[in-house]
Amino acid sequence: MGTSADEAAREATSTPAVRVAARLGYVANGLLHLILGGIIVSVAFGANADSDQSGAFKAIAAAPLGFVALWALAAGLWALGAWYVLDGFLQRDRPGTKGKAKKWGRRVSLWARAAVYIALGGIAASVALGSRPNGDQSTEQASQGVLSLPGGPFILGAAGVAVGAIGVGFVVIGVRRGFRKKVDLPPGAPGKTVVAVGVVGYIAKGVSLATVGILVLVAAVQVDPDAAGGLDAAIQTLVGLPFGPVIVAAVGFGFLAYGVFCVVRARYARLDT
Repeated sequence: MGTSADEAAREATSTPAVRVAARLGYVANGLLHLILGGIIVSVAFGANADSDQSGAFKAIAAAPLGFVALWALAAGLWALGAWYVLDGFLQRDRPGTKGKAKKWGRRVSLWARAAVYIALGGIAASVALGSRPNGDQSTEQASQGVLSLPGGPFILGAAGVAVGAIGVGFVVIGVRRGFRKKVDLPPGAPGKTVVAVGVVGYIAKGVSLATVGILVLVAAVQVDPDAAGGLDAAIQTLVGLPFGPVIVAAVGFGFLAYGVFCVVRARYARLDT
């Protein structure tokens, strides 16, 4: 990656306005997870609702001045995505060949996060404009398209494994409290509370992502795009398990915890890269 791009990214990330926008992006992500967590908890108690990001956006759209809130969320999510793009450029080489490989691994990870937040911002904007997307249908259509390609089942299976691995990664980060290096925690009880909330939130999000990965992998093995699904399908799958409503309620409260953590992270995030 060219030095000029690195220097431009460094200059941009040192700008107060860009840093404020990134912190507002964390707030937007937190609010999205809070709404999503509330929906998932309601599903655990028998409600019929779309328990994914598009469902959360549609719930916001139904509120008074919901379209204004959606545009605000879209702007925040786009800002957070842009921050991760810039952060990717700032990853430095470390001594040796492995150091360079790790740098590019960090870059790919950060840019993948950026793509997710930018896409979520796009969904929020589309709902604000009147669209009513369905996350599970979109996943099934995408799976069908992949399965129609040469070697499609293997490609889809690899995607399922990748999503599942990301979910496992979230669980590991939660259990090992790896998120602590990303925030400057306040001392005493407030800091311990942030850590506890982060642990619960990361584990819950990891469980949901791992379930999505399993669904995609099953679709690849069965060569059946209808078996694939997004977060809503994952929640419905968990509901059908023994003690399913209890598990889903725990996941929902975990999403609420993750949302609180993201909002708090807006205040304490380390933005010096």
